[in-house]
Amino acid sequence: MSVNPFKNVLAQSGAPGSTTARWKAVADLYHAYFTGLILMIASRKGGDAAGEWIFRTFRRQHHEKFLSSFKKLGLEHLPDAVAAAQYHYLSNSVGGAEVEYMYETDSKAWVHFCHPRWMYDGAALCGAPLQVSHGFLRGWYGHNGVSLGNPRLGFVCTSQDMTAEYGLAGYFQEFDHDLGPDERLQFASGEMAPPFEPAQAPQLNTDEWPEQRLHKANRNYAMEYIKTGLPELIATLGPGEAGALGNLAGNIIGRQYFWQIRERLGTTGDGALDFANFMAAMAAAQDDGVEVSGTDTDATVRVTGWRLMRGRESEHEAVFEAWNGLWQGCLAAHNRFLAIQIGDRMDYGDDAFEWRIRKVR
Repeated sequence: MSVNPFKNVLAQSGAPGSTTARWKAVADLYHAYFTGLILMIASRKGGDAAGEWIFRTFRRQHHEKFLSSFKKLGLEHLPDAVAAAQYHYLSNSVGGAEVEYMYETDSKAWVHFCHPRWMYDGAALCGAPLQVSHGFLRGWYGHNGVSLGNPRLGFVCTSQDMTAEYGLAGYFQEFDHDLGPDERLQFASGEMAPPFEPAQAPQLNTDEWPEQRLHKANRNYAMEYIKTGLPELIATLGPGEAGALGNLAGNIIGRQYFWQIRERLGTTGDGALDFANFMAAMAAAQDDGVEVSGTDTDATVRVTGWRLMRGRESEHEAVFEAWNGLWQGCLAAHNRFLAIQIGDRMDYGDDAFEWRIRKVR
Protein backbone atom coordinates (compact mmCIF):
# COMPACT_ATOMS: atom_id res chain seq x y z
CA MET A 1 0.00 0.00 0.00
CA SER A 2 1.38 3.40 -0.98
CA VAL A 3 2.35 5.68 1.89
CA ASN A 4 3.12 8.62 -0.37
CA PRO A 5 0.14 11.02 -0.13
CA PHE A 6 1.01 12.52 -3.52
CA LYS A 7 1.61 9.31 -5.44
CA ASN A 8 -1.92 9.00 -6.80
CA VAL A 9 -1.69 12.54 -8.16
CA LEU A 10 1.75 11.95 -9.68
CA ALA A 11 0.64 8.66 -11.23
CA GLN A 12 -2.00 10.50 -13.27
CA SER A 13 0.34 11.99 -15.84
CA GLY A 14 -2.38 12.88 -18.34
CA ALA A 15 -2.84 12.02 -22.00
CA PRO A 16 0.28 11.52 -24.15
CA GLY A 17 1.61 14.87 -25.26
CA SER A 18 -0.08 16.82 -22.46
CA THR A 19 2.00 19.15 -20.32
CA THR A 20 1.94 16.86 -17.31
CA ALA A 21 2.79 13.80 -19.44
CA ARG A 22 5.79 15.60 -20.89
CA TRP A 23 6.96 16.66 -17.44
CA LYS A 24 6.63 13.01 -16.42
CA ALA A 25 8.75 11.99 -19.42
CA VAL A 26 11.54 14.31 -18.28
CA ALA A 27 11.27 13.05 -14.69
CA ASP A 28 11.39 9.41 -15.81
CA LEU A 29 14.43 9.87 -18.03
CA TYR A 30 16.53 11.82 -15.54
CA HIS A 31 15.52 9.52 -12.69
CA ALA A 32 16.71 6.53 -14.74
CA TYR A 33 19.88 8.37 -15.73
CA PHE A 34 20.80 9.06 -12.11
CA THR A 35 20.24 5.42 -11.17
CA GLY A 36 22.26 4.37 -14.21
CA LEU A 37 25.13 6.63 -13.20
CA ILE A 38 25.21 5.06 -9.73
CA LEU A 39 25.50 1.59 -11.25
CA MET A 40 27.97 2.69 -13.90
CA ILE A 41 30.38 4.26 -11.39
CA ALA A 42 30.02 1.43 -8.89
CA SER A 43 30.64 -1.27 -11.52
CA ARG A 44 33.46 0.50 -13.37
CA LYS A 45 35.23 2.41 -10.57
CA GLY A 46 34.18 0.61 -7.40
CA GLY A 47 32.06 1.27 -4.34
CA ASP A 48 34.37 3.84 -2.76
CA ALA A 49 34.34 6.04 -5.87
CA ALA A 50 30.55 5.76 -6.12
CA GLY A 51 30.19 6.64 -2.44
CA GLU A 52 32.46 9.66 -2.75
CA TRP A 53 30.56 10.91 -5.78
CA ILE A 54 27.22 10.54 -3.99
CA PHE A 55 28.62 12.30 -0.92
CA ARG A 56 29.78 15.25 -3.01
CA THR A 57 26.50 15.40 -4.92
CA PHE A 58 24.29 15.43 -1.83
CA ARG A 59 26.48 17.78 0.17
CA ARG A 60 26.39 20.29 -2.69
CA GLN A 61 22.63 19.89 -3.04
CA HIS A 62 22.28 20.36 0.69
CA HIS A 63 24.23 23.63 0.66
CA GLU A 64 22.25 24.93 -2.30
CA LYS A 65 18.72 23.76 -1.52
CA PHE A 66 18.13 22.78 2.10
CA LEU A 67 17.57 26.10 3.85
CA SER A 68 15.62 27.74 1.02
CA SER A 69 13.32 24.72 0.66
CA PHE A 70 13.02 24.45 4.44
CA LYS A 71 11.63 27.97 4.60
CA LYS A 72 9.24 27.39 1.67
CA LEU A 73 7.70 24.51 3.61
CA GLY A 74 7.13 26.76 6.64
CA LEU A 75 8.93 24.59 9.19
CA GLU A 76 10.94 27.23 11.06
CA HIS A 77 8.62 27.27 14.08
CA LEU A 78 9.12 23.58 14.91
CA PRO A 79 11.80 22.00 17.13
CA ASP A 80 14.82 21.24 14.96
CA ALA A 81 14.61 17.43 15.09
CA VAL A 82 10.91 17.49 14.22
CA ALA A 83 11.38 20.11 11.51
CA ALA A 84 14.21 18.16 9.89
CA ALA A 85 12.17 14.95 9.78
CA GLN A 86 9.09 16.73 8.42
CA TYR A 87 11.22 18.43 5.77
CA HIS A 88 12.47 15.09 4.47
CA TYR A 89 9.01 13.58 4.54
CA LEU A 90 7.41 16.41 2.58
CA SER A 91 10.18 17.13 0.08
CA ASN A 92 10.74 13.49 -0.83
CA SER A 93 7.01 12.75 -1.04
CA VAL A 94 6.63 15.53 -3.59
CA GLY A 95 9.53 13.99 -5.51
CA GLY A 96 7.70 10.67 -5.74
CA ALA A 97 9.57 8.69 -3.06
CA GLU A 98 7.81 6.38 -0.63
CA VAL A 99 8.55 7.85 2.80
CA GLU A 100 7.10 7.85 6.32
CA TYR A 101 7.37 10.34 9.20
CA MET A 102 6.96 9.44 12.86
CA TYR A 103 7.06 11.90 15.76
CA GLU A 104 8.47 10.55 19.02
CA THR A 105 9.39 13.63 21.08
CA ASP A 106 10.28 17.24 20.38
CA SER A 107 13.91 16.13 20.29
CA LYS A 108 13.46 12.90 18.28
CA ALA A 109 11.57 12.25 15.04
CA TRP A 110 11.85 9.45 12.48
CA VAL A 111 11.89 9.09 8.72
CA HIS A 112 11.59 5.80 6.86
CA PHE A 113 12.10 5.40 3.11
CA CYS A 114 10.07 2.35 2.12
CA HIS A 115 10.54 -0.17 -0.65
CA PRO A 116 10.54 0.16 -3.56
CA ARG A 117 13.22 2.82 -3.25
CA TRP A 118 13.03 5.73 -5.69
CA MET A 119 16.78 6.11 -6.01
CA TYR A 120 17.41 2.47 -6.91
CA ASP A 121 14.61 1.74 -9.34
CA GLY A 122 13.67 -1.88 -10.08
CA ALA A 123 16.51 -4.37 -9.74
CA ALA A 124 19.12 -1.61 -9.46
CA LEU A 125 19.24 -1.97 -5.68
CA CYS A 126 21.08 -5.27 -6.15
CA GLY A 127 23.98 -3.43 -7.78
CA ALA A 128 24.22 -0.38 -5.50
CA PRO A 129 27.02 -0.73 -2.92
CA LEU A 130 26.68 0.22 0.74
CA GLN A 131 29.10 3.12 0.23
CA VAL A 132 26.42 4.87 -1.82
CA SER A 133 24.07 4.83 1.15
CA HIS A 134 26.80 6.12 3.44
CA GLY A 135 27.68 8.89 1.00
CA PHE A 136 24.05 9.98 0.79
CA LEU A 137 23.70 10.01 4.59
CA ARG A 138 26.99 11.83 5.20
CA GLY A 139 26.37 14.34 2.45
CA TRP A 140 22.89 15.37 3.49
CA TYR A 141 21.46 13.90 6.69
CA GLY A 142 24.56 14.32 8.79
CA HIS A 143 24.71 18.01 7.92
CA ASN A 144 21.22 19.12 8.98
CA GLY A 145 22.33 20.33 12.40
CA VAL A 146 25.16 22.36 10.91
CA SER A 147 22.84 24.07 8.44
CA LEU A 148 20.21 24.78 11.12
CA GLY A 149 22.84 26.20 13.47
CA ASN A 150 22.19 23.49 16.06
CA PRO A 151 25.42 21.64 16.97
CA ARG A 152 23.48 19.08 19.05
CA LEU A 153 21.32 17.82 16.17
CA GLY A 154 22.38 14.57 14.53
CA PHE A 155 20.96 11.70 12.52
CA VAL A 156 20.95 8.07 13.70
CA CYS A 157 20.59 5.53 10.88
CA THR A 158 18.84 2.33 11.97
CA SER A 159 18.34 0.50 8.66
CA GLN A 160 19.81 0.50 5.15
CA ASP A 161 18.69 -0.97 1.86
CA MET A 162 21.74 -2.88 0.70
CA THR A 163 21.72 -5.08 3.79
CA ALA A 164 18.12 -6.28 3.22
CA GLU A 165 16.74 -4.45 6.24
CA TYR A 166 13.45 -2.54 6.21
CA GLY A 167 14.45 0.32 3.92
CA LEU A 168 16.45 3.41 4.77
CA ALA A 169 15.38 4.54 8.22
CA GLY A 170 16.55 6.57 11.17
CA TYR A 171 15.80 9.51 13.38
CA PHE A 172 16.88 13.06 13.86
CA GLN A 173 17.81 13.56 17.50
CA GLU A 174 18.85 16.54 19.54
CA PHE A 175 21.49 15.27 21.92
CA ASP A 176 22.46 16.80 25.27
CA HIS A 177 25.89 17.85 24.01
CA ASP A 178 27.47 19.41 20.94
CA LEU A 179 28.36 16.82 18.32
CA GLY A 180 31.74 16.52 16.68
CA PRO A 181 32.02 15.98 12.93
CA ASP A 182 32.18 12.19 13.38
CA GLU A 183 29.10 12.16 15.64
CA ARG A 184 26.64 13.96 13.37
CA LEU A 185 25.87 10.71 11.57
CA GLN A 186 25.56 7.62 13.75
CA PHE A 187 24.44 4.02 13.17
CA ALA A 188 22.23 1.89 15.40
CA SER A 189 21.33 -1.09 13.24
CA GLY A 190 18.44 -3.09 14.62
CA GLU A 191 16.37 -0.28 16.11
CA MET A 192 12.89 -0.52 14.63
CA ALA A 193 11.05 2.56 13.44
CA PRO A 194 7.64 3.02 15.09
CA PRO A 195 4.44 2.50 13.06
CA PHE A 196 3.49 5.16 10.56
CA GLU A 197 0.23 6.98 11.21
CA PRO A 198 -0.72 8.92 8.05
CA ALA A 199 -3.19 11.11 9.93
CA GLN A 200 -0.38 12.37 12.14
CA ALA A 201 1.97 13.21 9.27
CA PRO A 202 2.40 16.80 8.08
CA GLN A 203 0.33 17.92 5.12
CA LEU A 204 0.97 20.40 2.35
CA ASN A 205 -1.60 23.10 1.76
CA THR A 206 -3.48 21.91 -1.33
CA ASP A 207 -4.27 25.50 -2.31
CA GLU A 208 -0.54 26.23 -2.42
CA TRP A 209 0.31 22.86 -4.00
CA PRO A 210 -2.23 22.15 -6.76
CA GLU A 211 -1.82 19.20 -9.10
CA GLN A 212 0.14 21.13 -11.74
CA ARG A 213 2.67 22.36 -9.19
CA LEU A 214 3.17 18.83 -7.85
CA HIS A 215 3.90 17.49 -11.33
CA LYS A 216 6.36 20.26 -12.06
CA ALA A 217 8.07 19.78 -8.70
CA ASN A 218 8.38 16.06 -9.47
CA ARG A 219 10.11 16.91 -12.75
CA ASN A 220 12.44 19.36 -11.04
CA TYR A 221 13.28 16.81 -8.32
CA ALA A 222 14.70 14.39 -10.90
CA MET A 223 16.45 17.11 -12.90
CA GLU A 224 18.20 18.42 -9.80
CA TYR A 225 20.10 15.16 -9.29
CA ILE A 226 21.63 15.43 -12.76
CA LYS A 227 22.26 19.16 -12.47
CA THR A 228 24.34 18.56 -9.36
CA GLY A 229 25.52 15.03 -10.06
CA LEU A 230 27.33 15.58 -13.37
CA PRO A 231 29.59 18.43 -12.19
CA GLU A 232 30.39 16.48 -9.02
CA LEU A 233 31.16 13.38 -11.07
CA ILE A 234 33.79 15.43 -12.88
CA ALA A 235 35.16 16.65 -9.55
CA THR A 236 35.36 13.04 -8.35
CA LEU A 237 36.80 11.25 -11.40
CA GLY A 238 38.20 14.04 -13.56
CA PRO A 239 36.67 15.24 -16.83
CA GLY A 240 37.97 12.44 -19.05
CA GLU A 241 36.59 9.49 -17.12
CA ALA A 242 33.50 11.35 -15.95
CA GLY A 243 32.60 12.46 -19.47
CA ALA A 244 33.18 8.99 -20.91
CA LEU A 245 31.33 7.03 -18.21
CA GLY A 246 28.55 9.62 -18.02
CA ASN A 247 28.11 9.40 -21.78
CA LEU A 248 28.08 5.60 -21.71
CA ALA A 249 25.46 5.56 -18.95
CA GLY A 250 23.38 8.08 -20.90
CA ASN A 251 23.68 6.01 -24.07
CA ILE A 252 22.43 2.90 -22.32
CA ILE A 253 19.60 4.68 -20.49
CA GLY A 254 18.51 6.40 -23.71
CA ARG A 255 18.25 3.03 -25.45
CA GLN A 256 16.40 1.43 -22.55
CA TYR A 257 13.88 4.21 -21.96
CA PHE A 258 13.30 5.74 -25.38
CA TRP A 259 10.01 4.01 -26.15
CA GLN A 260 8.57 4.71 -22.71
CA ILE A 261 9.54 8.38 -22.96
CA ARG A 262 8.30 8.75 -26.53
CA GLU A 263 4.91 7.34 -25.57
CA ARG A 264 4.52 10.01 -22.90
CA LEU A 265 5.58 12.75 -25.29
CA GLY A 266 3.10 11.60 -27.94
CA THR A 267 5.63 11.76 -30.80
CA THR A 268 5.65 9.22 -33.64
CA GLY A 269 7.55 8.10 -36.76
CA ASP A 270 11.09 6.87 -37.40
CA GLY A 271 12.58 9.54 -39.64
CA ALA A 272 15.16 12.23 -38.94
CA LEU A 273 12.50 14.94 -38.59
CA ASP A 274 10.51 12.70 -36.25
CA PHE A 275 13.51 12.40 -33.93
CA ALA A 276 14.09 16.15 -34.11
CA ASN A 277 10.48 16.56 -32.99
CA PHE A 278 11.12 14.11 -30.15
CA MET A 279 14.11 16.17 -28.98
CA ALA A 280 12.06 19.35 -29.35
CA ALA A 281 9.30 17.93 -27.17
CA MET A 282 11.84 17.01 -24.49
CA ALA A 283 13.41 20.47 -24.67
CA ALA A 284 10.05 22.22 -24.37
CA ALA A 285 9.15 19.99 -21.41
CA GLN A 286 12.28 21.34 -19.70
CA ASP A 287 11.24 24.95 -20.44
CA ASP A 288 13.89 25.45 -23.13
CA GLY A 289 13.28 27.26 -26.41
CA VAL A 290 13.49 25.09 -29.51
CA GLU A 291 13.38 25.25 -33.33
CA VAL A 292 13.10 22.30 -35.73
CA SER A 293 13.69 22.18 -39.48
CA GLY A 294 14.48 19.66 -42.21
CA THR A 295 13.17 16.48 -43.77
CA ASP A 296 12.72 12.80 -42.99
CA THR A 297 16.33 12.15 -43.97
CA ASP A 298 18.10 15.30 -42.75
CA ALA A 299 16.79 17.45 -39.88
CA THR A 300 18.12 19.98 -37.41
CA VAL A 301 17.03 20.88 -33.89
CA ARG A 302 18.26 24.03 -32.13
CA VAL A 303 17.71 24.45 -28.40
CA THR A 304 18.11 27.80 -26.70
CA GLY A 305 18.46 27.84 -22.96
CA TRP A 306 19.63 24.92 -20.84
CA ARG A 307 17.36 24.89 -17.84
CA LEU A 308 18.89 21.66 -16.60
CA MET A 309 22.20 23.42 -15.97
CA ARG A 310 20.90 26.88 -15.12
CA GLY A 311 23.42 28.46 -12.74
CA ARG A 312 26.09 25.98 -13.85
CA GLU A 313 27.12 27.74 -17.06
CA SER A 314 30.82 27.72 -16.12
CA GLU A 315 31.02 23.95 -15.59
CA HIS A 316 33.44 21.80 -17.58
CA GLU A 317 32.48 20.83 -21.15
CA ALA A 318 32.48 17.19 -20.06
CA VAL A 319 29.06 17.85 -18.48
CA PHE A 320 27.61 18.22 -21.97
CA GLU A 321 29.55 15.21 -23.27
CA ALA A 322 28.00 13.05 -20.55
CA TRP A 323 24.47 14.44 -20.90
CA ASN A 324 24.53 14.16 -24.69
CA GLY A 325 24.77 10.40 -24.33
CA LEU A 326 21.05 10.37 -23.55
CA TRP A 327 20.17 11.68 -27.00
CA GLN A 328 22.68 9.43 -28.75
CA GLY A 329 21.12 6.44 -27.01
CA CYS A 330 17.57 7.56 -27.77
CA LEU A 331 18.43 7.93 -31.46
CA ALA A 332 19.94 4.43 -31.55
CA ALA A 333 16.60 3.03 -30.37
CA HIS A 334 14.58 5.35 -32.64
CA ASN A 335 16.38 4.36 -35.86
CA ARG A 336 19.84 2.83 -36.01
CA PHE A 337 20.28 4.02 -39.59
CA LEU A 338 20.34 7.65 -38.48
CA ALA A 339 23.32 9.54 -37.03
CA ILE A 340 23.43 12.60 -34.80
CA GLN A 341 26.02 15.37 -35.17
CA ILE A 342 26.68 18.24 -32.79
CA GLY A 343 26.93 21.76 -34.18
CA ASP A 344 26.71 24.85 -31.99
CA ARG A 345 27.17 24.46 -28.25
CA MET A 346 26.06 26.85 -25.56
CA ASP A 347 28.82 25.61 -23.26
CA TYR A 348 31.27 26.86 -25.92
CA GLY A 349 29.65 30.30 -25.94
CA ASP A 350 27.21 29.82 -28.83
CA ASP A 351 23.62 31.03 -28.51
CA ALA A 352 22.11 27.55 -28.84
CA PHE A 353 22.77 23.83 -28.87
CA GLU A 354 22.36 22.41 -32.36
CA TRP A 355 22.03 18.79 -33.42
CA ARG A 356 21.80 17.52 -36.98
CA ILE A 357 20.07 14.16 -37.48
CA ARG A 358 20.55 12.52 -40.86
CA LYS A 359 20.35 9.23 -42.67
CA VAL A 360 23.74 7.55 -43.08
CA ARG A 361 22.88 4.35 -45.01
